[in-house]
Amino acid sequence: MLVVALSLGVTTLSLLQSLVVPALGRIEEQLDVSAGAAGWVLTANLLAAAVFTPLLGRLGDLRGARPVILGILVAISAGTLLAIVTESLPLLLVARVLQGASYGLFPLSISVLRRELPERRLSVAMAVVSSTLAVGGVVGLVTTGVLTGDDGDYRDAFWIGLGVALVTLALTAWLLPRRPVTTTGRVDWWGALVLGAGLVLLLLPVSQGHLWGWSSAATLGCLAGSVVVLAGWVVLQRRVPDPLVRPSMLTDRRTVVPNVAGLMTGIALFASFLAVLGYVQAPPEVTGYGFGASVLEAAVVYLLPGGIAGIALAPFAGRLVSRLGALPTLVAGAVFGVAGFGLLAGLRGEPWQVILAGLLTQVSVTVAYAALPALVVDAVREDETGVANAVNSIARSVGQALGSTVAVTIIAATLDPGTGLPRAIAFTLVALIGGAASAVVVVVALLGMRGGRRPGRQPREGAEDVDAATAGGPEWSPVSGLR
Repeated sequence: MLVVALSLGVTTLSLLQSLVVPALGRIEEQLDVSAGAAGWVLTANLLAAAVFTPLLGRLGDLRGARPVILGILVAISAGTLLAIVTESLPLLLVARVLQGASYGLFPLSISVLRRELPERRLSVAMAVVSSTLAVGGVVGLVTTGVLTGDDGDYRDAFWIGLGVALVTLALTAWLLPRRPVTTTGRVDWWGALVLGAGLVLLLLPVSQGHLWGWSSAATLGCLAGSVVVLAGWVVLQRRVPDPLVRPSMLTDRRTVVPNVAGLMTGIALFASFLAVLGYVQAPPEVTGYGFGASVLEAAVVYLLPGGIAGIALAPFAGRLVSRLGALPTLVAGAVFGVAGFGLLAGLRGEPWQVILAGLLTQVSVTVAYAALPALVVDAVREDETGVANAVNSIARSVGQALGSTVAVTIIAATLDPGTGLPRAIAFTLVALIGGAASAVVVVVALLGMRGGRRPGRQPREGAEDVDAATAGGPEWSPVSGLR
């Protein structure tokens, strides 16, 4: 029941993240704002997540997961209610900022599982909870398609989000155990502020560059500012006694591998969503491709099968992590992604081919999300589980923003002047980018397996518990597959 409650919370996160994607046009019309202004509904949520996630992860490590998780659920319930009742874009952006706190639910859920479950059950439980990140995204898209259709009210989809959030709040308050806090230390508030500023400067041009112009002063200035601020943050973390994130955690191979894989998987996830949705909704009599699907049909027929497969596959993926290790499981999942994007790029003339391609790419993301938390957990101390998974969550969020931005930029650059719709080459290019991202995951995971630790290596800073288990020579870790 605890796993169910935590899974529902993570579903809330991905549901609220994705349900506005197909509704941006309706938001633009109903609030009488420009497309650029409506796009801030996505950007505000992403920026809030970048600021909140590492801070909430660290707060959970130091103050206990239960009060932080309950506080997050109250905040996102209030934000979702505000999104339902408001008719103002500024207030809708405030609501999306409050909903951005939901990104903290995933790292804190992994912390709870690591503390409460025996090791023999941990991999499957983490896989189930983590896979709902991908499944919830599909649910959000389908929900929006069902409730808003082509001319419905965008607010209707938020009622589902509110209901799920309130049910999760009740279940969590009932099931999440109260545990005394044993971790010592303090919250590095300055570190959180500087990191948040650096991530905002990075994500602003990533999400808005296609509107600002990639060579504009605003885009280049934000990117340069992010480099300076994030470099200063690293220096700051080296000088404080209780850093928000141990600097060595960011350079340790065993955390670099899941963070790079998370970044690439995020790119693949949104490349898949946008390529499939855009392609199948194109009117074939005008464009010469596509199937003229409605928003509802696109979500239910072409994306829902992948969501259902993800739900069924998650426990099996967790068992693969336990038996083979997380890295081999990650490789297997990424291979599905390469195959799915290859099919989408070169063979999409029939609906069943696009459905199969979407199924393969979503299975790939589900399997990857099942493996990533196992890699992170195996690399850090228990009292760093929350913040380490928060860093991995940020990597995935940045990847999703990059995938979305690259897809939108390619589609906008290939518009046919006669029809105002993208040419078919746009979806081929987006699929190739998704396939390349999946291929990078394969390479990174294989390098992680080959670059196993050697006997006699000195313990990493802050990982004495992990190194004690591998003292005396290389052994196969049952969780990650790393030596």
